[in-house]
Amino acid sequence: MKDTHRFLAFDLGAESGRAVLGTLQGGRLSLEVVHRFRTEGLTILGVRQWDLARIYEEICQGLRQCVRLHGPDLDGIAVDTWGVDFGLVASDGTVLANPRHYRDKANDGMQEYAFAKVPRPELYAATGIQFLPFNSVYQLLGYARRQSPLLDSAESLLLMGDLFGYLLSGVRSCEYTNASTTQMLDPYTRTWNRELLDKLGIPKRLLLNPVMPGTVLGPILPELAEETGVNPDVPVIATASHDTASAVAAVPAASDGEAWAYLSSGTWSLLGAELDGPHVSDASLAEDFTNEGGVDGTIRFLKNIFGLWLVQECRRAWEKADGSSLDYGELTAQAEAAAPFVSFINLDDSRLMAPDNMPALIQTMCKEAGYPVPESRGALIRCALESLAVKYRTTLRTLDGLLGRETRVLHIIGGGVQNKLLCQMTADACGIPVIAGPVEATALGNIGVQAMAVGALSGLEDFRAVIRESEQPERYEPVNTEAWDRAIATMK
Repeated sequence: MKDTHRFLAFDLGAESGRAVLGTLQGGRLSLEVVHRFRTEGLTILGVRQWDLARIYEEICQGLRQCVRLHGPDLDGIAVDTWGVDFGLVASDGTVLANPRHYRDKANDGMQEYAFAKVPRPELYAATGIQFLPFNSVYQLLGYARRQSPLLDSAESLLLMGDLFGYLLSGVRSCEYTNASTTQMLDPYTRTWNRELLDKLGIPKRLLLNPVMPGTVLGPILPELAEETGVNPDVPVIATASHDTASAVAAVPAASDGEAWAYLSSGTWSLLGAELDGPHVSDASLAEDFTNEGGVDGTIRFLKNIFGLWLVQECRRAWEKADGSSLDYGELTAQAEAAAPFVSFINLDDSRLMAPDNMPALIQTMCKEAGYPVPESRGALIRCALESLAVKYRTTLRTLDGLLGRETRVLHIIGGGVQNKLLCQMTADACGIPVIAGPVEATALGNIGVQAMAVGALSGLEDFRAVIRESEQPERYEPVNTEAWDRAIATMK
C-alpha cells in the first residue's frame, strides 16, 4: 500500500461550500481548503430553491483549482451536503428542475396533511425520525398534493449528496446516512418503509435502494475529467453524504473513554449520542429525538436545534439594511461585552425557521415573554447565544434521561467551534467540560470515509485515532455554572 493518499472533499452547507484536499500520511491527516464559495438559495417566481448549476460550476472550479495546485491524481472525490432536499431525474438522465429549498413555504401545512393519512405516533414508530416540517416525506407529499408534473416525469429521486455524485460520475445512488433523514426509512432494516410509503401515497419507483457510506460509484465522468484536468481514473465515492454523519465520524473520542455526547454546531445545532442501534420509544417520541444513520453501522440519536442560523440571519438583516459587511468575530465581541442573563427566547418557536427580519423577531419574542427588549447588536447576539446554551443544557439532560446515563464530556465540532464565547457558555450552562474541535469535522469525516472505501483506513476507530493524532481541540472547563443555574431558575 502506498504511503500517501490524497482525497478531495466537497463540503456543502446551507450558506457556503468548500473544496478541501485531505492528505493522509504517516497516520496523520492534514487539510487544505483549495476553494470556497457561496451556496445559499434563491427565490424564483415565489419558490425558494437551490441554484444547482451555479453550485455545480463551483464544484468544477474546485476540481480545476485542486489540479492547478496539486496535479491531476487523487485517491477519491466525494460530496457531503445538508439533508432532506432532493432533485428529480428523468429516465433520460435530465435533472428536471432546481431542487426546492427546505425553507420554501410550500412545505407549510404538509405535516398535518401527512398525519391525516398516518397518525404521528405511527409515523415515528415506522421511522424513528424527528418531526421537522421540511423532512423529505412532507416535501414529496407537497409535490403530490399540488399534482406537480415533475413527479410524473421523474424516474429517480436523488438527495443532494447523491445528486452531485451523479453529476460527477453519471451513477445514480442513494447513500444511507442522507436517506435516513427523509423520514421514510425503516431504522431497523435500513431500507425504505414500503408499508408507510403506500399509506402516504408516495411513489416507491422514485426511490433507489440505499447504499452504505464508502460505496465507490465509479470513475469521474470522462468529459468532466477532460474539462477540469482530473485524472479520469479517479473514483467518485459515496461518503457519509449527510454532513452531520461525516462530522460525527470525526469526533475525536475513544471507544473505551467516558460517556460522551456531540454537538455539531453550524447553521443548525445537532446534539446527541452515538449508538449501536436505534432508540425508538414513546419517550423519545415525546421528546422528538431522531435516529439517523451514521458510519460503520452506528445510529446518530440526536435532536435538531436552531443553531448559528440566528446569528447568520441577524448579520444578513443588518448588512441588507445598511449595505455594510459585518464580521462574525466583531459581533461576538459585542455580545461578550453585553450584559448577561437579560433576555431569552424559546428556540422551539417555528417562526425562527425563515423570518423576514431575525433581529425584529428576536425583539418581538423577548417582549412577548416579558423580557427586556434587546436593542443593540451585541445584546441581540448575546440573547441568541445564551438561549442556545440553555437549549443545549435542557437537551443534554433529556438525552441522558432517555438513555439512562450521565454524559461526562461534550464534544463540539464544526464551524461553531470558532465561537469561543458560545463554547464557554455551553460548558458553563451544561456543567461539564467541552472539547471543541475539529472545526473542519465534516470535511475530515468525508475524507475519512473515502479513506476507508479505498482501504487506506480500516474503519471508524482507526479513523478517530488518526483524528486524535492530527488535531488539537480546545478544552473548556465549566467555571460559571452556579450563575447559569440561578439565571435558568428564574427564566419565564
